[in-house]
Amino acid sequence: MKKTSTRLADGRELIYYDLRDDSVRDAVDKRPLERTVTTSEVRRDPLLGDSVAIASHRQGRTYHPPADECPLCPSQGDRLSEIPDSSYDAVVFENRFPSLAGDSGRCEVVCFTSDHNASFADLTEEQARLVLEAWTDRTSELSHLPSVEQVFCFENRGAEIGVTLGHPHGQIYAYPFTTPRTALMLRSAAAHKEATGGENLFDAVLERELADERVVLESEHWVAFVPYAAHWPYEVHLYPKKRVPDLLGLDEDARTEFPKVYLELLRRFDRIFGENEPSTPYIAAWHQAPFGALEEFEGVNRDDFALHLELFTIRRTSGKLKFLAGSESGMNVFINDVPPEFAAERLREVASS
Repeated sequence: MKKTSTRLADGRELIYYDLRDDSVRDAVDKRPLERTVTTSEVRRDPLLGDSVAIASHRQGRTYHPPADECPLCPSQGDRLSEIPDSSYDAVVFENRFPSLAGDSGRCEVVCFTSDHNASFADLTEEQARLVLEAWTDRTSELSHLPSVEQVFCFENRGAEIGVTLGHPHGQIYAYPFTTPRTALMLRSAAAHKEATGGENLFDAVLERELADERVVLESEHWVAFVPYAAHWPYEVHLYPKKRVPDLLGLDEDARTEFPKVYLELLRRFDRIFGENEPSTPYIAAWHQAPFGALEEFEGVNRDDFALHLELFTIRRTSGKLKFLAGSESGMNVFINDVPPEFAAERLREVASS
């Protein structure tokens, strides 16, 4: 992998990740852009104890442009985009309309491929490995920023999810706090460790799932399963079998095997609802340990956390979505219409030949 860092016309950082070491990335952003001005602010809710990003400038972000005006495609002739070069393998750049900025963190866009009509599932194993290396590199770099406490790599896919740009891409949020989901996991891990005399909660969960009927696929270094208490109609958790706190901790064997396992999982998702709906909307979310101090979670440290990816769709059956209505949105109590055991069975049925 070759990494080349440059700057866009408004001063934002852009980084090319290339498969070839001899790639030259010297194209200049010729757009007449003024420096990005953001109004991002993080406010803490005194009742719930969580944080909300207020980012009014995002109202003006690019919204469903036609394919020939996609800002994530390479620049071609007079059509200038966020990527100055005429081609790329994978690229990361600072979001022009960030939810978090400055002392409130940082937001980046990750373009998986220059092919506008592709998806992550269409990547080769070599391309998927390159994206993994980009995620890992950005996690490392962002973790050293003084304002950053947790790094979150994720992909939103599909208009049903709320995606406004059709090009295959994901995002990275670098939060100035530990997110509520992660805080809940750490508190549960601390309570379990105390109650069991030192047992790791993530190890216990993985051991139970490996012995149950909800395993979707398993390889030497990875396992994917539908969790016992799945929140979403079709939800899969992907764990490395060797517990590590973040992407940086993955060894070479796990990195080498990841592309094949993850691509197979995504392709199965695209077959859940049959040929009439081949592009399943989903969210893919990497859960990593915070990089800040964990004093509030007494009894656990970073190494007690387990890196894992959660992949889920809001589609519950063909042509129908799972809406977060009163119980889910008002009380955060999920009601799942699809039994996890059925979901796991269905994902095993659609395995590629």
